[in-house]
Amino acid sequence: MNFQQLRIIRETVRRSFNLTEVANALFTSQSGVSKHIKDLEDELGVELFVRKGKRLLGLTDPGKELVLIVERMLLDANNIKRLAAQFSSRDEGQLVVATTHTQARYALPQVVKHFKEAFPKVHLVLHQSSPPEIVSMLMDGEADIGVATESLADSPELETFPYYRWHHSVIVPAGHPLESAKRLTLKAIAQYPIVTYHQGFTGRARIDKTFADAGFTPDIVMSALDADVIKTYVELGLGIGIVASMAFDKARDRELRLLESGHLFEDNTTLIAVRRGHYLRGFAYRFIELCEPSLTEPAVRAAISPVRDSDIA
Repeated sequence: MNFQQLRIIRETVRRSFNLTEVANALFTSQSGVSKHIKDLEDELGVELFVRKGKRLLGLTDPGKELVLIVERMLLDANNIKRLAAQFSSRDEGQLVVATTHTQARYALPQVVKHFKEAFPKVHLVLHQSSPPEIVSMLMDGEADIGVATESLADSPELETFPYYRWHHSVIVPAGHPLESAKRLTLKAIAQYPIVTYHQGFTGRARIDKTFADAGFTPDIVMSALDADVIKTYVELGLGIGIVASMAFDKARDRELRLLESGHLFEDNTTLIAVRRGHYLRGFAYRFIELCEPSLTEPAVRAAISPVRDSDIA
């Protein structure tokens, strides 16, 4: 048994049993992949995959059990490398933070600034992705920390921590009729075309639910991934906008007006996520603490550490 065999087993599951894609992902040949799988099955004395001819269709019961162990072994192998790097070069290395455009643009700039001042030799990679992609990056070990509002809490392998709470707000072009409304209502908003976030981004599901619960069907004429695009098209008169409140900057968005609408939309919570069992360098803990001071290294470390058999009574 060797690590290449274990990587092939894991990648075969991730690539939906397509051995051509597995070979491409691991920079080897399809015949080599097949041989590694057969050699491991011969060594273990059990079949790991359900087959139809030469095609793999799924996992056998032993295969399902093995995959869980393989994931832990490969995670710990990567942890060993991180552990060595922590003690050989404590304040040097790379930190990958996967987040959405909204968080990168509006929530994290000051955190990044203070982090780089404290760790100038750490290469910080801010990877902007969709929430599901952030989950995948954390699970695959491609990111150390994830920051988003959606998806993170849905994965049992991730430990999540509250970062901050926020709500949606309505923005309109200067001089818009809604600007003179004494108290904004959903009924008044629903009378105008709306530009807001794409499905799965920045609390869009809560926007839809708010209107549905009130019995209104909003006329969403355009959706975008980030607030900057939404604001651009609101300025052009395409519709009124619904954005995260922190995305409005009075000094920069001089052609727009932010309408008080906190009473209309429920609060959202942006989360910080780390994969359980993933070894974090010291500077990664510091990044999390800069986001939320209560998330100290001991608190986060205790939450993400894998449970040992001796810990179970």
